[in-house]
Amino acid sequence: MPLLQFDTTRSLSPDERTAFAERVTAIYTDEMETTAGHVAVTIREREPSAMHLGREVEGPLLFLDAEIRRGRPFERKRAFALATMEYAGDALEIPDENMKVVFTEHEGEAMMGVDRVGGEWNGDDGDD
Repeated sequence: MPLLQFDTTRSLSPDERTAFAERVTAIYTDEMETTAGHVAVTIREREPSAMHLGREVEGPLLFLDAEIRRGRPFERKRAFALATMEYAGDALEIPDENMKVVFTEHEGEAMMGVDRVGGEWNGDDGDD
């Protein structure tokens, strides 16, 4: 039950936000080998003064806080981060230097919806 939270200084149209969320969800399901029904995405647009990165270059910033269930191997997380940043760089014209990903991992039972509570990730359940 991941929650993928993006903060950006880039202004997006409603269509761009929808396309971005859909593509990031697809990247997540591919790289993490899971299904899409439980992937939540937020996109928050910030004023340039509200975000800072020491290495930034001219251009918009994009930070991803990926709240995920613990247990995924480093290689899967790295592949998801790289694929997402490559897509964001191309689609939203964000310089590589201006992107950052942070993963926060939770026990399965800490992630829940009204209709379910997550379990521990075992690598073959097709569900996050």
